[in-house]
Amino acid sequence: MVDQEGFARILGHDLFYRSTGPSDAAATVLGLHGGPGASHDYLVPLRDLTRWGYRVVLFDQLACGRSEIPPGTDLFTLAHHVEQTEGIRTTLGLGKVHLIGSSYGGLLALAYAIKYQQHLRSLVTIGGLPDVPFAQAEMNRLIDEMSPEDARAIRLHSSRGEFTNPGYLQATDRFYRRYLCRLPEWPPEVVRSLELCTQRPVYPYMNGPNEFTISGTIRDINIVPDLPKIRVPTLVTGGRYDEVTPAVAEQIETGIAGSRRVTFENSSHMPFWEEREKFIAVVAAFLQDVDR
Repeated sequence: MVDQEGFARILGHDLFYRSTGPSDAAATVLGLHGGPGASHDYLVPLRDLTRWGYRVVLFDQLACGRSEIPPGTDLFTLAHHVEQTEGIRTTLGLGKVHLIGSSYGGLLALAYAIKYQQHLRSLVTIGGLPDVPFAQAEMNRLIDEMSPEDARAIRLHSSRGEFTNPGYLQATDRFYRRYLCRLPEWPPEVVRSLELCTQRPVYPYMNGPNEFTISGTIRDINIVPDLPKIRVPTLVTGGRYDEVTPAVAEQIETGIAGSRRVTFENSSHMPFWEEREKFIAVVAAFLQDVDR
């Protein structure tokens, strides 16, 4: 299904990308993975949009997946990710794109739109978070809704910094299977992306030890006050059981005038896997509406 893959030289570093679909497509979808520190692999369902004639481009952010790992951590910032995204768009000659961001990629998509919305046809967030402290508070609330034993294990071992404790890891896995991906068997692309989070330097530096412990450099980011600057057509999506809760999605919907919001009732953080056909159909209809 992949038509082209390779490395693009962006800001002095090689970033891996995959382009699927006709190179002469009327419009291109550019996907942004989350983490920060995962890889593009778990976003492969977005390539289903080629059925509607779109070109779909996915890439690994710096030090993620197959992209180059620079020395040090100075470039692991939201601002640099915005410039990487713009670099991919210009270097690959994508023109005005439909930008889709998942999780941290949703935050990145919003930040990109605030600076470069003149290069966008539309914006789609999937479990995106514009206010990291609020998203963290919501995940803390979800922990309280778990079994008393799991909630106790997470609280106890988190307070001690015991992030590799077996009981803590078991409770973390149950959190993930409830709020990250509810499929009984996780697709290999999802497994690969999550494994890469622990094997690359970005995730622990920017995010923290796991999804619900955001202790890294993004912990204080809040771009909600800037959301009204975004004027492009926007679709806000997420799952009913999303670790980045519907209350967070509502922040985006409220902040961007005219935006639409769709909640997938049988999904958590990955509706493009959990309700794949429905999700892709909803996004395709939105994109086509914008292009008309």
